[in-house]
Amino acid sequence: MKTVWDNVAYFESLIAEYAGSKYAIAVDSCTNALFLSMMYLRSINETPENNIIEVPDRTYISVPMQAIHAGFGLNFVDKHWTGVYRLDPLPVIDSAQRFTEDMYEHDSLYCLSFHSKKILSIGRGGMILTDDSTARDWLKRSRYDGRSSIYYNEINNKTVPTIGWHMYMTPEEAVRGIEQFYKTPKNNSDSGCSQDYGVDLSLLTCFK
Repeated sequence: MKTVWDNVAYFESLIAEYAGSKYAIAVDSCTNALFLSMMYLRSINETPENNIIEVPDRTYISVPMQAIHAGFGLNFVDKHWTGVYRLDPLPVIDSAQRFTEDMYEHDSLYCLSFHSKKILSIGRGGMILTDDSTARDWLKRSRYDGRSSIYYNEINNKTVPTIGWHMYMTPEEAVRGIEQFYKTPKNNSDSGCSQDYGVDLSLLTCFK
C-alpha cells in the first residue's frame, strides 16, 4: 500500500542516482546528517585511537558542536576548502556547499544540505549518501526514533531494536525536494568555501 512516506523514498532514490551512491538516507538537516554519521561510526567502533577528529577552523559552527555531541575531541585545522571537506580521519564528508552530478566519494558517509541558502533548496533538510547497506539500515532506523516501521501501532522489539533520534525528513519536505530536483541543473559550481566563514571557531570559548 502506498503512503505519503513513499515520497521520501523516491526523493532518496533520485539523489542517490544523481550523486553516484547506492543509497541515500533523508534527514532533517546536514547538521544531523553529520551527527548520525559520526554516531554510526562510534556504534561499529570505527573511531580514531585518540578519539580526536579534524575540523576546519572556518566552517559552520554546528559542525564542531556535533562532533562534541557525538563524543569526539576536536583538532581545529587551518584548511582551505571549497564545497566539501572531510572530518579526518573519519570517512565523514561535509558537502553542505556542493551539489552536483556524481559528487559522491566512495566508501564515505557523504552529507548534504537542502537549507534555504543551498543549491537544491527546500528550506530545511539533508541526506547521507553511502554504498554500505549496514550503514543505510542503521541510519534509517536511527533517524526515526530507532523505528523500522512508519506505523506507530507496530512498535515492538522487532521494529524498534535500538535507541534512535527524532531527525527524519517529512514527506512534505521530500515533495518540495523532488520538485526542486527537476529544476536543478546536473552540474553546479560550489556554493561556498572556507573564506566565506569570517570567524576562526578555534578562538571561541565554548570550544576550549
